[in-house]
Amino acid sequence: MENNPQEPAKVCVIIPTYNNAKTLKRVIDGVLNYLPHVFVVNDGSTDQTEAILGEYHNVQIIRQPSNLGKGKALQKGFKHALAAGFDYAITIDSDGQHYPDDIPVFLEELAKHQEPVLLIGNRDMSQAGIPGKSSFGNRFSNFWFWFETGIRLQDTQSGYRLYPLRHLPKKLYTNKFEFEIEVIVRTAWKDVLVKNVPVKVLYDPAERVSHFRPFRDFTRISILNTVLVCITLLYIIPRNFFRKLKKKALANS
Repeated sequence: MENNPQEPAKVCVIIPTYNNAKTLKRVIDGVLNYLPHVFVVNDGSTDQTEAILGEYHNVQIIRQPSNLGKGKALQKGFKHALAAGFDYAITIDSDGQHYPDDIPVFLEELAKHQEPVLLIGNRDMSQAGIPGKSSFGNRFSNFWFWFETGIRLQDTQSGYRLYPLRHLPKKLYTNKFEFEIEVIVRTAWKDVLVKNVPVKVLYDPAERVSHFRPFRDFTRISILNTVLVCITLLYIIPRNFFRKLKKKALANS
């Protein structure tokens, strides 16, 4: 589905959250300053999240019965947003690291494109306070994304994104943090433009609660990349090669 330049795409915001009561209200209030259509996916939180969400009557709350993972929460949010008629969804983490006032950056870039686009916030990973493991993980992810898609990005791990809901793969298989790698690689394989936009980032150790488990989640990500590399070598590269041959043949006919 192409965006009609006379009819701007319908955009909502999806906030997946799990035990981020310290920062959740600030994030929701900030988002509501820029877009009115907000879905919050409570992924089985056990802190004060439900009490905070009870204060909002202009936000759609989606509840997971238990903690099923960020990927599962995002998929549930996508499903509800599509059912409500939205074309795009901006996802923002609830831990306070993203600035809601960067939402116009995504909207302004989206307005430049008539074809579907997936935008990923590009954080300054060299600034003071950025954990070394986050910077390394991002470089690791960037390399494999380039290998699997041929697209060079500066940030492939930011959760601050704009997704083209009607152009995502119909079936996604991962449920945890690795979901955010699977979805961008497989969307790029569908010939959807994937690019970075500049965003700010805040890492406040006094507020931020990270649920990333380095050993377990890095293992999941490594297994996923192994699978994606195999698909790249056995299917995507041959597919693209034959596509080029066909285009060349048509051009010469």
